[in-house]
Amino acid sequence: MSEERSFEENIKKLEEIVRRLERGDISLEEGLSAFEEGVSLVKVCQKQLDRASERIKVLTQEGMLKGLAQDPGEG
Repeated sequence: MSEERSFEENIKKLEEIVRRLERGDISLEEGLSAFEEGVSLVKVCQKQLDRASERIKVLTQEGMLKGLAQDPGEG
């Protein structure tokens, strides 16, 4: 479902939901359904951000280790 979409697509969908809720021209049931979908999207976006953060940490650590291994001052 929404995890298959990109982060940017999920944010765009979330913004659409917020606009619908802010307009207030939907029924209570539609509003609750939209709110529920929005909460799910927030969770998915948070997972996507967490994964990106982990990837950055790994890449940064790899870069630091590689940089240290190539440091000519070491030895």
